[in-house]
Amino acid sequence: MHSVWKTSILFTLVTAVLFGLGYPLLMTGLATVLFHHQAGGSLIVLNDGTVIGSELIAQSFTSDKYFHPRPSAAGNGYDATASGGTNLAQSNKTLVARIQGDIDKLAAQNQGKPVPIDMVTTSGSGLDPDITPDNAYYQVARVAQARGIDQDRLKKLVADHTTSRQLGFLGEPRVNVLELNLALDQLSK
Repeated sequence: MHSVWKTSILFTLVTAVLFGLGYPLLMTGLATVLFHHQAGGSLIVLNDGTVIGSELIAQSFTSDKYFHPRPSAAGNGYDATASGGTNLAQSNKTLVARIQGDIDKLAAQNQGKPVPIDMVTTSGSGLDPDITPDNAYYQVARVAQARGIDQDRLKKLVADHTTSRQLGFLGEPRVNVLELNLALDQLSK
């Protein structure tokens, strides 16, 4: 009976060390070596070494001089420590009123153009860094007017920053808002 307990305890200790420490350390090491940028958080770093964000987490842009991300319900908005949606049902009057208010405001800015759905709905995490190309093109007129830039130049910038579907069939085309806004600042210089 004594050897059964000894074997059980030894097996538990060996598997805990092997799979609780060894395997995670091995995977973290491999990820760091093989996918350094992604393992480091996909950070966007300026030439002077300043980290300004991540390719994976949306930031709030409210100025008319910038493209805006999707609305966020994460914490107080774009709060990476409180990721999550509103959990409001489609029939919830508060949600319907907010979305309708956003649609009315945006429609007044771009008369006659339908408002892309991702301009008024939050993502599941509230931190989606990407918008649809339709969303970006919808914002071109506002950004062009605020910066005094020709709309055709901005449309080309959006096209240049549109990422296709992964492997040609996974997901949808998308535009990373932070990367687009950084390119916009470079264009304005």
